[in-house]
This record gives sequence, C-alpha cells and structure tokens, in this order.
Amino acid sequence: MYNAKAYSVASPTSPFASSTIARRNPTDNDVQIEILFCGICHSDLHQARNEWSGMAPTVYPCVPGHEIVGRVTAVGSAVTKFKAGDLAGVGCLVDSDGTCPECQTGLEQFCPNMTLTYNFPDKHTGGVTYGGYSDSIVVDQRFVLRIPENLDLAAAAPLLCAGITTYSPMHHWGVTKGKKVGIVGLGGLGHMGVKFAHALGAHTVVFTTSENKREDALRLGADEVVLSKNANEMAAHAGSFDFILDAVAADHDINAYIMMLRRDGNITMVGAPEKPLPVSVFGLIFGRRSFSGSLIGGIAETQEMLDFCGQHNIVSDVEVIPIQKLNEAYERLLKSDVKYRFSIDMASLKSE
Repeated sequence: MYNAKAYSVASPTSPFASSTIARRNPTDNDVQIEILFCGICHSDLHQARNEWSGMAPTVYPCVPGHEIVGRVTAVGSAVTKFKAGDLAGVGCLVDSDGTCPECQTGLEQFCPNMTLTYNFPDKHTGGVTYGGYSDSIVVDQRFVLRIPENLDLAAAAPLLCAGITTYSPMHHWGVTKGKKVGIVGLGGLGHMGVKFAHALGAHTVVFTTSENKREDALRLGADEVVLSKNANEMAAHAGSFDFILDAVAADHDINAYIMMLRRDGNITMVGAPEKPLPVSVFGLIFGRRSFSGSLIGGIAETQEMLDFCGQHNIVSDVEVIPIQKLNEAYERLLKSDVKYRFSIDMASLKSE
C-alpha cells in the first residue's frame, strides 16, 4: 500500500477537503496511473451528497471521479497492454467477474459483480474504491483504456463517462449516415450526443427549451434546432426520427418525443429523472416504436469510442479548474452553470 493525495468529502454536508488515501501497490496485472485530469460528472455530486442512499448509500470518506485521464507510471509483471509513459484512461468500471454472460459478450457494464471506480467494495483493500479526484490510481489492465495522442487531455477526460454514455446507444441502435437523429437537452451529455450524431453522418436535430442554446447547438454540429415549447416546430417533425437520445434528467413529457419517432424508431433515455415518467403505450403500439435506456458501455466499446474520437478529433467542451475550486464547481453544477463539463487539472493537487 502507498499513500496518495486526494480531495474527499467526509459527510453529505461537508465540503471537499485535501486528504490522504491508501492505494494498493500494483499487482501482476495492474497498471498504476498518474492522474492528469479528471472530469466532474453529475453522478459525482449525487454520490458525494448521498442522494442515492436508497440505491447506493455513500461510504465516507468518499473520493469521486470516474472520468480519468493520465500517464502510466508502473505496470505489473503480467501486463502486456501498457508500459510506463503511455497515455491511459479509466472510466466508471475497474473490475468485473469476467465469466458471466454479460462479460463474455463485452458488456461489463451489466455484470452483476462489477466494481465501480469509487464508493464500491474493494476486494484488494477491504474498504471501498476511491476515484479520480486524486493524484494516482491503480487498476487492472483489463479496465484501462488507451487515449489517442492527438486529443486534448483535459477535454478527453469526460469521454470516459459522458462520451461512452451517448456513443453506446447510438452504436447499438445503428445511427449512421442517412438517419435522422434527435438530441433532447443540450447539457453535459447532450452536447456529446450532438457531436457523435454529426460525426456519424446523421441529420441531427437538437430539442431544447431555451432559444439561447440555438447558436451553440448549431456550433456543435446540429443541422436543426427545435424549441420544444413551440407546438408548430414540434408538429413539423412528427413521425420523422429514426432515433432520439433523451439526455434530460428533469421531469418532462416523454410522450411528445415518442410521437416524433417514425415506424420502428427508438428513443433511449440516458438522462435519469428522479420521478417516473408516464408513458402512453398507444404511442408505442402505433408505429411499433420502442422506448429504452442505456448505461455507459463495455470496455471494448469504450475503446472503440475513444478511437473514433481520435479519428474525428472529438472531445468534450470543458472548463478546466484547479482542484481547489471543486466546491465552487459543485455549486455551479447545480445551476447548470458550465459549458459543458468541468475538468480538474490534477497538477493543482501537488500544491496541497
């Protein structure tokens, strides 16, 4: 074991503060990574403040962070995929059983015995896993990803969650050139959805409640922008979409978007509203439409996404902050006051 610098939170109401955490020394199959940047995901805020206590109660102290980009500093004797000096990334998963049907088909995100990057039982230490708000991390090589050299590292960090969360359902539902794709909501997830849909060659339409987001949506790659509060604009697109990605976490009328789908069209939720959304089954029956959800992606698909980003120079739009501004960033996140993700420069941790 060795000590690593980190920022942790001690209770649901405590601010983040500088701390020291224990990391395991690399075993034969492990990769040790110096963390250079870590994105801030809204789920970090939920976890830090124990807002998912019914599903995943937070164990304190908690060190969030699952959008990790860094450089390999050491590898175990059995590691073949990485060497010291390589750029590497770690997303939401750091382990799975490797034997279940989900793992066998490359869907580790659905493994019943997966280990999340933070606030999850750690078989190595007997405690819980600690995430990327730290200067280093040690992860099994199976869950370490290659980061394309041409990408801006600060802006690449959110690809490990926001990127794969939006890429995976597009990949699954066959988004490609000639398809018409809708993106509902232009936030941390939605802005990545626009970039992927555009790069995949789809005719991309952004649905938003805010007229002031029109210019940004077009800049990010949207072909059209629809104000969802405008009945005429909505009616003009009824029954025309092959696929819609819904990235809204607030309560909203899902049926309005279901009616936007053509026959056999699909709408996939990646936003997670706190309360159930009422669904009119008739909207699904007439048109054989489908309504589904999606959770990040497996390791192979995540690497595919990163390689795609390298080929098309796709990264997240980020505001880079020092770790000392973490508490301020969380308060701003609550107000959606960021375009479109925060990325923590871990060099700032060295001054602690």
